[in-house]
Amino acid sequence: MHPRPTPDSQPLAPLVRAAAARDDRAWDALYARFTPTLRSAARGFRLCPADIDDVVQQTWFAAFRHIHTLEKPDAICGWLLVTARREALRTLQRRVREVVTDDLPEHAVPQAAPPESELIDEEQRRALRAAVRRLQGRKQLVLDALLHTPDASYVDLAQRLQMPIGSIGPTRERGLEHLRSDSALGAAVA
Repeated sequence: MHPRPTPDSQPLAPLVRAAAARDDRAWDALYARFTPTLRSAARGFRLCPADIDDVVQQTWFAAFRHIHTLEKPDAICGWLLVTARREALRTLQRRVREVVTDDLPEHAVPQAAPPESELIDEEQRRALRAAVRRLQGRKQLVLDALLHTPDASYVDLAQRLQMPIGSIGPTRERGLEHLRSDSALGAAVA
C-alpha cells in the first residue's frame, strides 16, 4: 500500500482540474491547503475574526464559481490571494458609511455678507468714482475707462482713448498712485 498524499504534496494542476470537474475530494484538498494562507492574508487587513471568516468564505465561493475559467491551474494560489485581498478591501469599504443629507456642512455654506456691507461697498464705489473725476487729463480718462470696462485690453483702451498703447500702463499706474496718496481712498485702492 502507498501512503495517501498530503494536501500540500499533491500537484496543483490536476487537483484544480478535478475541483473544476466538481470532485469533492479535490475541493477538500484545495481548502485544506490554501485556507490558512487566505486567513493570513485577510488578517493583514486588520479585520475582526468574523470578517476574516467572511473574506475566506467569499473567496472560496468565488473560486467555486470561476475555477473552470482559470487558464493556468498552477496559479490558483495567486488567484485565491488576489481574490481574498479584494474581498478584504470590500469589507473595509463597507465599514465606511456615507450619510446622504440635503444639508451642507457648515464649512461649505457660504457666509452671508452682513446687510451693511452692500451699503459700504456702494459708498466706496462712489468715493472712488468721485476721486477719479478729480484726476487731471489722461489719468482720469484711463481710470474712468477701466472703471466702466474693467476687462478691456490695452489695445481697446488705446483705440478708444486715442492714446499710444505704450502709455496706457504708465498712465494707469500714475493715476493709481495718485489715488493711493488720497487718504480717504488709500485702503480701497491698495
